[in-house]
Amino acid sequence: MSTSESTARSSVERLDWVRDAHQRSLELLADLSDTQLIGPPLEIVNPLLWEIGHVAWFYERWILRHTLGKRPVRDDADDLWDSIEISHDTRWDLVLPPREKTLAYVNEVYERVLDRLASRASDARLAEFVLLALFHEDMHTEAFTYTRQTLSFPAPEIGLDGYHAPAAKVHAAERAEGDARIPGGAFELGARRGGSFVLDNERWAHSVPIEPFAIARVAVTQGEFARFVEDDGYKRRELWSDVGWSWGQREDAEAPVYWKRDERGRWLSRRYEVWLPLEPDLPMLHVSWFEAEAYCRWAGRRLPTEAEWELAAAGEPADDGRSFTANKRRFPWGDQPPGPEHAHLDWRSGWTGDVHAYPAGDSAFGCRQMIGNVWEWTASDFAPYPGFEPGPYKEYSEPWFHTRKVLRGGCWVTRGRMLRNTWRNYYEPHRRDVWAGFRTCAPRA
Repeated sequence: MSTSESTARSSVERLDWVRDAHQRSLELLADLSDTQLIGPPLEIVNPLLWEIGHVAWFYERWILRHTLGKRPVRDDADDLWDSIEISHDTRWDLVLPPREKTLAYVNEVYERVLDRLASRASDARLAEFVLLALFHEDMHTEAFTYTRQTLSFPAPEIGLDGYHAPAAKVHAAERAEGDARIPGGAFELGARRGGSFVLDNERWAHSVPIEPFAIARVAVTQGEFARFVEDDGYKRRELWSDVGWSWGQREDAEAPVYWKRDERGRWLSRRYEVWLPLEPDLPMLHVSWFEAEAYCRWAGRRLPTEAEWELAAAGEPADDGRSFTANKRRFPWGDQPPGPEHAHLDWRSGWTGDVHAYPAGDSAFGCRQMIGNVWEWTASDFAPYPGFEPGPYKEYSEPWFHTRKVLRGGCWVTRGRMLRNTWRNYYEPHRRDVWAGFRTCAPRA
């Protein structure tokens, strides 16, 4: 394919992606009342009416105004939707445009962005900022979804083939049991130069030493975590770090946040507004880093570092079996983009799926679902890589260094177009409202 053909195809793809992201945002909020679109003031969510305006404002700020030099669509847009200047706890106090006017602003921004993108197909600088704004929206549609879960709203009605289909069934012979053994060596952590668009915190690949280790082939399940709860895991001080124990005491945590017992003493888990029996082979979901750490101590295990996680996902064993090659895969299964056979992404089946499903997505070392299903906590603090330089959107990473923990891999609502093995997510360790689970490693010798 010629360069011009490749550029044209990429431009059409970006147009389709922006349209798709906009449609998903609207679908996720369409059935909610005006009252629900504001919701209660909580530290862990935004008022959804504000949030969808903010997403459109981000496109306007970085594409229409920053890249193309256009005037604001609304003169008061910065005063309403600039997330850096408007502190989180004041967003419920803003005099926001009502629903109809907010959506009119949102739709006007998208129409202008799509028009400019269609007429400037070969503009590489524009393409970079389109991807920045697109992935920003993809992150917010994930947040729209966990906000609905947090606030016990009904499951969203998404116009997506297979959304309400049952999760993939797993044959006994396909189950991924035990640990994958990963050789040690010098590993290049992070994104390599010269590839496709990456965010600033992935830059750039640098050598880190890794000792041989063993990592679970699948994420911790609901059934496994229930045994920790039943063994008084939340009451045993010796299983918790000092800060983790203090968090648990403040939260009065005795079980995962969306669990309760029924009248017969069986555990139920809340899915949006519905309480369901635990599903033992689904991944553990909605756990804080502190809870994951305590479980690991109870199980005689530990969380992987993000370097170990990335090696297990992206590395390839050498022929001698005692080392790994210099090649790094973009995805666990190879370099081709995620397909429905590889990973549980893009709202497929409407919730998480069996941890043993999607064997076609295994990494070269035999780890399953390192992309999709649930984000996975790692042991690592969110910190800059050597030589870090912030991107144009300076507030994306730098303000949060050393205050959060790294998560890897994406979840069932993450967009496949956004992910790769080097993608770094980050949350404060007390967060258990997000779509987070974890896998474990064998203890170090």
